[in-house]
Amino acid sequence: MSELKTNLLDDLRDLLTSGQSKNQEVICNTLMTKGHDVNQSKVSRMLRKIGAIKTKNEMGQIVYALPWEPAPPTPDSLLGSLLIDISANECHVLITTSPGAAQLLARMLDFHKEKINILGTIAGDDTILVIPSSITQTQSCLKKIKSLLLSR
Repeated sequence: MSELKTNLLDDLRDLLTSGQSKNQEVICNTLMTKGHDVNQSKVSRMLRKIGAIKTKNEMGQIVYALPWEPAPPTPDSLLGSLLIDISANECHVLITTSPGAAQLLARMLDFHKEKINILGTIAGDDTILVIPSSITQTQSCLKKIKSLLLSR
């Protein structure tokens, strides 16, 4: 495969991972702004080739995505009942969950990391370490996490 085709597929995968690919026209226009010579039929063939599927993003919009990245549970699924405690110091947020629930909740937090301003999470069996994107945002991050997990 030529380097140009590889870059096109890499850009398409990056676009699908972003969760903003509402339709093939948006995908086509975005790829063209990145310098790729594509049209809707070519985008359609590439989506089939890489096995893209339609799913809901974190805002509930139908978008194209890669199939090996399943969407995490939504806050609507009563995940708050799995929480025991959420606390923070100056640098980190620590979440204590029911046994076995930490990875599930961490997956949801990682999916929403831009919205709640975190770099990522580390999950054990019943504890999640949340790393805010900045130590100046720790308290804001704590509030956003509580809002997300306890919204229902």
